[in-house]
Amino acid sequence: MFFVDTLETTGLGNRSYLAGGPDTAVAVDPPRDIDRVLAAANRRGVRIGYVAETHVHNDYVSGALDLARVTGAHCLVPAGAAVSFPHTPVADGDTVRVDGGGDGGDWGVELRALATPGHTPHHTSYVLTDGGIAVAAFTGGSLLIGTVGRPDLVEPRLTESLARAQHASAHRLARELDDAVPVLPTHGFGSFCSATRSEGESTTIGAERAANAALTQDVDAFVARLLSGLDDVPAYYAHMGPANAAGPAPVDLTPPRPADAEEIAARLAAGEWVVDLRDRGAFAAGHVAGSLNFEGDGKLATYLAWLIPWGRPLTLLAATPRELAAAQRELVRVGIDRPAAGATGGPASWVRAGERLAAFPRGTFTGLAAARKERDDVVVLDVRRATERASAHIGGSTHLPLHALHGRQAEVPGGVVWVHCGSGLRAAIAASLLAAASRDVVLIDDVFDPETTARAGLPVIDSDGRPHAPA
Repeated sequence: MFFVDTLETTGLGNRSYLAGGPDTAVAVDPPRDIDRVLAAANRRGVRIGYVAETHVHNDYVSGALDLARVTGAHCLVPAGAAVSFPHTPVADGDTVRVDGGGDGGDWGVELRALATPGHTPHHTSYVLTDGGIAVAAFTGGSLLIGTVGRPDLVEPRLTESLARAQHASAHRLARELDDAVPVLPTHGFGSFCSATRSEGESTTIGAERAANAALTQDVDAFVARLLSGLDDVPAYYAHMGPANAAGPAPVDLTPPRPADAEEIAARLAAGEWVVDLRDRGAFAAGHVAGSLNFEGDGKLATYLAWLIPWGRPLTLLAATPRELAAAQRELVRVGIDRPAAGATGGPASWVRAGERLAAFPRGTFTGLAAARKERDDVVVLDVRRATERASAHIGGSTHLPLHALHGRQAEVPGGVVWVHCGSGLRAAIAASLLAAASRDVVLIDDVFDPETTARAGLPVIDSDGRPHAPA
């Protein structure tokens, strides 16, 4: 009897899987913090005999090599992937017996490789069979829930051909698998590897056949739609592929060296990054001047890795050791391995005696409307991505996406900067960057919705360029 366990990595919008039979299992696209996979195997009472990669990942550092080292498992990697570590190459149609049945037996849990290029040229999906019957398809970055993996992460000149390959791969999966087979992708739960935003937590071949554009549109229409909807690529992706191809080092999650107020001040003076992990309300109320706010409960790994100059020393500030440890775990998944230092407690203990904490106000869109009526030096800064702003924006606002803001703060017009995003999370990061650059800033800790924002008295421009008329 087979099983499939799902391991969520919510901060990155990814999933990994442990699947197998009563004795032996395979780990598919494991995260770098492999202790989670080992714990799942221990709960099942199974040995990990195989580790399978669907592709060389561009959005996170893989745990496949380390997991294979620790467990002695065979590390399965698509034959076309250029990796430099010991592995077992797999080609289309290759099958391994994961558990049961014995040599030549008619029962057993097996894994069959299915070439599905598109997300990368070498991308391979894996079909799990039990007694010869397909029971799950691990589709990696190929067929996702309602969409496909983006085709533009490898080489710009390959993007269109890979988009066409995605269409063909989706059709191959739909052609070779029954409607009831569950589709278990790695990406698509908030991951920037997803070509478009995906909805839902589970799906099947049949459900995708009915609703996924890759299976309902002809190839030309699909490719045109796919390429027109691609969003910005996080900057740190450039470092993930090379790290995974070379073979990532084992993870070190021991606590960073403790930093006192003097060391925190010295690191700030040296131009290093000091990141406060507390929630945005607490940060706005009082923080170490020059520190930056990336909420530990937000998309910490994605946005911090996207913005920080790669390799810049990093000091983490957290309320508790547990929150500091959780942040470390998230960051190693994207290759930020060892913080230079860390401190816990509160901002009063992070500043030197006699120094004052910095702070800035929070506001709402209603408050912004009032401020614009009262004074003429109000600047509205929209830090959402271009695709978000295209759907609706505040008239007269300045647009600078969050990922482009660091180093370009001088481009923000002079005045009191009211900064907003879609929910307040990215605006909080932006507000801290501007405050660290000595700008007068107000964090709009509010949800941007065209209807309610227009009702608050602000001019909202819809996607057609016309003013939004509140219902």
